[in-house]
Amino acid sequence: MTAVFPIEKAKADAEVRPQRVGVLLVNLGTPDSADARGVRVYLKEFLSDPRVIEDQGLLWKLVLNGIILRTRPARKARDYQKIWNAANNESPLKTITRAQSDKLAAAISDHDHVLVDWAMRYGNPSITSRIEALSAQGCDRLLVVPLYPQYSAATSATVCDEVFRVFSAMRAQPTLRVTPPYYDDPDYIEALAVSIKTHLASLPFQPELILASFHGMPQKYIAKGDPYQRQCIATTRALRQRMGLEPWKLMLTFQSRFGFDQWLQPYTDQTIARLAKDGVRRIAVVMPGFSADCLETLEEIAQENAEIFRHNGGEQFAAVPCLNDSEPGMDVIRQLVLRELQGWI
Repeated sequence: MTAVFPIEKAKADAEVRPQRVGVLLVNLGTPDSADARGVRVYLKEFLSDPRVIEDQGLLWKLVLNGIILRTRPARKARDYQKIWNAANNESPLKTITRAQSDKLAAAISDHDHVLVDWAMRYGNPSITSRIEALSAQGCDRLLVVPLYPQYSAATSATVCDEVFRVFSAMRAQPTLRVTPPYYDDPDYIEALAVSIKTHLASLPFQPELILASFHGMPQKYIAKGDPYQRQCIATTRALRQRMGLEPWKLMLTFQSRFGFDQWLQPYTDQTIARLAKDGVRRIAVVMPGFSADCLETLEEIAQENAEIFRHNGGEQFAAVPCLNDSEPGMDVIRQLVLRELQGWI
């Protein structure tokens, strides 16, 4: 009878242990609290990322620590308080991303060796904590899902940067896959069209036109080769075609500019003001670059830009909700994940 030494038995047990596949949904991030301190911690992490602010030199550090982090947190905290999920004491982005993760897990529950989790690139739960948790549960393969329909270095790429940073400290790294951008995916375009039509049908008015507002980016990032603008244009064109709308009925704009550089144009706020001054009285705004409602959609568009429209003579304004964890939105995420898991499940 052959003797089996304890160390050999432990190795054998590890070899035959069933392995699992981890799916990690990742969105941008959120403060842990809607106060100046919470926002300051979040902004420091966010604005210290060289993918977001590429010039992290001495001048930027002086501006960030000496001006921005002293003045901006209190103001942004007031904005967060307008939309904060008081019941859960968290931002809507965190509430929605958790719901997306839970619903995806339920939708693919027949694959019992697949574990679904979620993280934020900035703030909590961190990518580090969730990769460690999935690895501790036996996941030797990991599919990372950046929840950005359009790719940019400041969003999708920085998710990968952080994943690779976490991996660099791991002895046993999971095999990694990352989902591609889905800016012109037919399922995504169909979900947007269905969502827009459903919301517009619920309004007490008929908008004269629709703005498709995407998060902005410094023009110099595009000049360096970032494909983000091109993909935003492709999304808008595909959506126009699906909905049978002329360019002037579904207009592309960019929001959320920051600093003094020239950003992608036309700017959403300036366009909304101009349209109102030109006699447009009823508009709707959809935000196809966001997979979940957040500060930029719920406060900046639905409140701030609505006020800009009315202040300049507009009368009726509607912000179309993001796909969030709606049935069409979850269909997009589910199809994307199942496609990228082929060969693993």
